[in-house]
Amino acid sequence: MISPDRPCRVLLVDSPGDLPGLATPLFSEGDLVAAGAPCALGELLEAVRRCSPDAVLLELTPGPAVLAAIETLMAERPTPVLALRPPGVRAEVLFRALEAGAVDVKERPHRPTAAFWREIAHALLLISTVRVVRHVLGSRKRAASAGPPRAEDRLQRPPFPMVAIAASLGGPKALASLLGMLPRRFPAPLAVCQHISSGFTSGLAQWLAQQTSRQVVEARDGQLLSPGTVYLAPTDAHLLVLPDAKARLDDGPPLLGFKPSCDALLSSVARSFHRRAIGVVLTGMGRDGARGLREIRERGGRTIAQDESSSVVFGMPREAIELGAAERVLALEDIASALSQLVSEC
Repeated sequence: MISPDRPCRVLLVDSPGDLPGLATPLFSEGDLVAAGAPCALGELLEAVRRCSPDAVLLELTPGPAVLAAIETLMAERPTPVLALRPPGVRAEVLFRALEAGAVDVKERPHRPTAAFWREIAHALLLISTVRVVRHVLGSRKRAASAGPPRAEDRLQRPPFPMVAIAASLGGPKALASLLGMLPRRFPAPLAVCQHISSGFTSGLAQWLAQQTSRQVVEARDGQLLSPGTVYLAPTDAHLLVLPDAKARLDDGPPLLGFKPSCDALLSSVARSFHRRAIGVVLTGMGRDGARGLREIRERGGRTIAQDESSSVVFGMPREAIELGAAERVLALEDIASALSQLVSEC
């Protein structure tokens, strides 16, 4: 991890699009410095071993080579990777890069501006603090009894349980793993808020559907949510769930800087489903989702936070745990079986 008294060291991977030449503005402010000379894609692992960068910046290219390079790096010398998709490369490759182990992905415009490179510099500084892991390890549980039922919980019993999931950095890969482990006939809808760059949620839905063989869609306003289907909060709208199990897309301001907001989703599920609400906070930076998860627990619902050992970034789960919102703290590999148990009890 970088310290406050030195700049972040970034290794650039050379590519047909001349990333090192385009990315010169990255190093103009002094927060970032080059970790040695740019390397070829086939030399990535060797260069990381030699230079020990804080983060790697590379561009995605057609074909399997770049994905194989990321996978090899994560298996042998885990290092935060930010992947850029240049014009002309299929969007699907972005999600395959996340699957391979990249921490974050961004679109690169044909003519990157100074503002774009400032955004990339900020993203590199952010991911350089991430502890990347080779694989899911261990589990840790913390159980606590739910509070007594609230009077409003007894007014109307929702038609089925509802699962609400919050995720940020590292989330797409965690979601693919979690959803893939759930039984095919899962008896509850799953509403998901994933922090991701604008415009990517449609592609994320398609990628998750391919990875998990499960129906995954962007939520539509007024849509009736069905058990077994996964509903993603779309770009630039808060996904709320109403008591009649219909989706509402809200155009309100960002919450904690996020739109869609994990807190908005989880809080709406808490208010609508009470004791039949189940909330999950997965890997991610920041504290979005912690208050919403606490509201689910306060209203008698069941709550889970991903544990530190299996999280790419433990920020969001840690905030939820410290707030007393998490009834259970589980490794990613244990969350699916816990969800199956909880929906059967709701």
